[in-house]
Amino acid sequence: MTKPTAVELTNVNLAYGDFVAVKNVNLSIRKGDFVTLLGPSGCGKTTILRSIAGLVQPTAGEIVVAGKRIDTMPIHRRNIGLVFQNYALFPHKNVYDNIAFGLKYRGVDKSTIAAKVKRALDMVRLPGVERKLPSELSGGQQQRIALARAIVIEPDVLLLDEPLSALDAHLREEMRTELKIIQREIGITSIFVTHDQEEALAMSDHIVVMNKGVVEQQGTPEEVYKRPDTRFVASFLGQSNLIEGKIMGVADGRLALHLDNGVQLVAVAPASARAGTRATGVVRAQRIRLGPPSGHAGELRATIVAASYLGGTAAYILDLNGLRLQANATIEDRVWHDGEAVALTIAPQDILLLDENGRRLG
Repeated sequence: MTKPTAVELTNVNLAYGDFVAVKNVNLSIRKGDFVTLLGPSGCGKTTILRSIAGLVQPTAGEIVVAGKRIDTMPIHRRNIGLVFQNYALFPHKNVYDNIAFGLKYRGVDKSTIAAKVKRALDMVRLPGVERKLPSELSGGQQQRIALARAIVIEPDVLLLDEPLSALDAHLREEMRTELKIIQREIGITSIFVTHDQEEALAMSDHIVVMNKGVVEQQGTPEEVYKRPDTRFVASFLGQSNLIEGKIMGVADGRLALHLDNGVQLVAVAPASARAGTRATGVVRAQRIRLGPPSGHAGELRATIVAASYLGGTAAYILDLNGLRLQANATIEDRVWHDGEAVALTIAPQDILLLDENGRRLG
């Protein structure tokens, strides 16, 4: 059964004078989904979030939440939950009053407020902390309280503006998992903003990759990672090697990609591939296989320029006839060291091709 649409953005634009922050953004978000707006600083992702919240006003377009057009509504009439990067808890109020704030503002009676606050604390797995001040809580606990305050009003959509960025690496990973579990249990439609690709891949049902105010690509994490539509998406999402060359010898579903350094790779041929045209091959770092040189004809032989031991994996910088490549490998038998010669293998299906304009060849 298809989920109903919870949030719809149609041709949304937002400009500050001559600067266009968001251009012709169209999004359709299903009820209960966890959707991430992903991109570098200044790409427009937070502007979209603020537009939905009512903190900024689009210069054109429509925003519909739960079947109601909200871009013309004042903030207090939008049933939106918002979790900020810095938590934005009232330092002089205890946990109970912080969570209850939105309910009191809506005129909810005291007994109902008490029941809802207790339920919200149970949801974020922090029962019994009602009387504590924010300063008495850890960063992770404060983030849970900020989440409880946002969900206690039972919003139509939950907006999360880089809520994990202030946490240390270990706690951030822990909260990433916990936040996703809580969102799943509640079933609330959530829009999450981050510049962290790993966070986006780990948490999302749907990822919207943005660049310079426009949507470059949207789809499931697997779709945008495995089949990037553009050069920007290929380079921003995951560790990618972008290798330039010319397409030659298209036949039987395969093609030869002659790299500018003289090396030839074999790739699966997209239907639109044409011999003699320029192309860029996209090869993920973890799809490059390394092994000891065998001396066989046609073997791709490279030199380890730099090796980084990461425990269960190792990251390498390789020199392939003057071309620098990144390779990430699971450590099985050994770790390669600086200066060592290796044979590398790239399977044809692991080379995605972009045309001269940086668009994926279909």
